[in-house]
Amino acid sequence: MRDTLVLNASFEPLSTVTLNRAVVLVLQDKAVVEQAHPELRMRGAAVDIPAPRVIRLCQYVRVPFRRRAPWSRRGVLVRDRHRCAYCGRRATTVDHVVPRSLGGQDTWLNTVASCAEDNHRKADRTPEQAGMPLLREPYEPTPADAMLLALARDDFDALPEWLASAAA
Repeated sequence: MRDTLVLNASFEPLSTVTLNRAVVLVLQDKAVVEQAHPELRMRGAAVDIPAPRVIRLCQYVRVPFRRRAPWSRRGVLVRDRHRCAYCGRRATTVDHVVPRSLGGQDTWLNTVASCAEDNHRKADRTPEQAGMPLLREPYEPTPADAMLLALARDDFDALPEWLASAAA
């Protein structure tokens, strides 16, 4: 199922919706298409529109302020683009920089994507103890960054340039 990014009238990312929901919003004149999938079209008896990838709401929607993106294993893998923080190969697991047995928590700054071999080799030690330096330091994405990274997990170049630069 393809996700469509929904932007507020002020061009700030709000959420992602299914392709069908995005088409309904466009047909009800509640949103306009900012970017469409180049090869997909939505056709009906009296309708022929490009399949939206990014839509913008016509009226501004006030949303409560979110300070932090919620932590998740999937979010860590997406943030690190499925690349191991120790060797750079494809990552399938999440590793705690400070192991949970030593008081490490499930937080953005204490978890990194890791391949299974490096996760097993590091075991119950810190990267310094294991002699495995991190290739890049973990960071906490903003809620908007987390959403854009999740949306662009497969094809980051398909996002508009002004959106991709905000999520990079």
